[in-house]
Formats: sequence, C-alpha cells, structure tokens
Amino acid sequence: MAIARRRPQNPSLRFQTYLTNEDVTTSTPHKSLVVGLRKSGGRNAYGRITVRHIGGGAQRKYRIIDFARTQKDIPGKVTTIEYDPNRNVRIGLVVYANGAKHYMLLPEGLKVNTTVLASAQAEARLGNSLPLSAIPVGFMVHNIEMTPGSGGKLARSAGASAQIMSKTEDGYATLKMPSGEIRMVPLACWATVGVLGNAEHRNITWGKAGRSRNRGIRPSVRGMAMNPVDHPHGGGEGRSKSGSHPQSPWGKGAKGTRTRTRKNRLIVKRRK
Repeated sequence: MAIARRRPQNPSLRFQTYLTNEDVTTSTPHKSLVVGLRKSGGRNAYGRITVRHIGGGAQRKYRIIDFARTQKDIPGKVTTIEYDPNRNVRIGLVVYANGAKHYMLLPEGLKVNTTVLASAQAEARLGNSLPLSAIPVGFMVHNIEMTPGSGGKLARSAGASAQIMSKTEDGYATLKMPSGEIRMVPLACWATVGVLGNAEHRNITWGKAGRSRNRGIRPSVRGMAMNPVDHPHGGGEGRSKSGSHPQSPWGKGAKGTRTRTRKNRLIVKRRK
C-alpha cells in the first residue's frame, strides 16, 4: 500500500492524504468473527466523562482477533487480507487444517495463501508464533505476551516490533521495545515473528477536522485559551504562559514530567 494525495477540489482536500487499499482482498468480514460495538463517548458507568475528546464517529463492528494464537500445532493458511476499523494494522483470516477460522495481525510481507503455524517446534519465520525461548536472538517479533498464556499485549500497532536482545539464565528474554524501552519478558511467553505492516499509517495527513470526527475524536481546546477557573494555563493578558510548568487541567505535570511512582524490576532501561 502507498500514501495517495487527494486532488484539491476544495481547500480541505489540498493537503489531505490517505492509504491506498490495493492490498485488501475483501471488504466483507467473516460473519462469525464479528460482534457489535457500542460507543462509550468517554463516559463511565455513572455517565460522567472520564476520558475527554471522545464521541461520535462512524459505526463500527468489532473483529475478534486471536491474540493468543489458540490453534497450537495446527497449520493454517491466510485466505484474506482485510481492513479493520478498530486498529491501524491489517488483519488476515486464517483457515486452519481442522476447519477453525481466526483473525490474526498481519506482519509486513505475509501474503495470501501463506501457511502459518503456532507451535513450540515451528520454524522461526514470518507469521509463525513460538515461545520466546525458541526464537533466536536478534529476531524482530510482535504480538508479545507479558505473562504466559495471556495472549499478545505488546507491539500490536502498525509498523511495530520488538527485537530480542538477549536471553538470561533465570528464564527471561531482554526485548528492545518500539518506544526504546528495554525490558525483560519471561521466556515462556509467546510472540509472532516479523514486523507488523501498514507502517505508512503514521504519515497520513488527515487534512480536516471532519476526518477526526469520523474516527470518533472530538475537538480539544488549548488550556491557554481558557479562563483561570477552567485550566492552570488559563487567564493572563494576551498570549500568557501563566508562569507555571505545563500541566493537565487537574495540575498533573505534562510534557515530559515523569509520573511513574513504582519501579518495575523488569524494565532494564526506561523509554526516553
């Protein structure tokens, strides 16, 4: 896929770009792997907004992804490449030899009719899922478990991957995460070999506010544009910096302030 530019028939289209979908093979998801999805509008069970700037957006249906690669030791064939509105990476429908069908995240370079396998004895090649203990040092992996059997949690977005740096004698693999963080993960955790595709997604220029609204993102107002009662940055004459460090509306430090209080022994080097 590539980034295409719109023809500027009006001002909002002048710098707008989008991803082409020539890699997508079908526009209809597999019916048994789709469930309804209700929007929260950023509100909790009491109806109070707990996450700002969420609301509206086009209707979606959720595609059930097999993050745990549950069909162990059974080969499967990738039959379709599909768009998923709930994530920025493509998904593929895998039909296994026993007739089971599951969606998986598609790594870069995995084509239709490719056979994939989740097994401790599988070859460490693109699309195969193995325990970290069976993947050689230096390989790039994604969809990494944090605890054995929990399903993939780390490196699941477009273009993401982690590199296996080393393995320790006490049962841990040292991974370099996409953020630059270096952390340890138990060798019994499973991961999938390869780098996730659709890395160009980060280079899209959305072009107009309406595209963000279609994605369920509401506008955000700068704190500097508010009154002092509404935000720590508010008030002042003209464009005022308010005489304080950048803060959230509730006084928490922002833009670089370290907020982690507990030290995690598994993190060898924190992200910058």
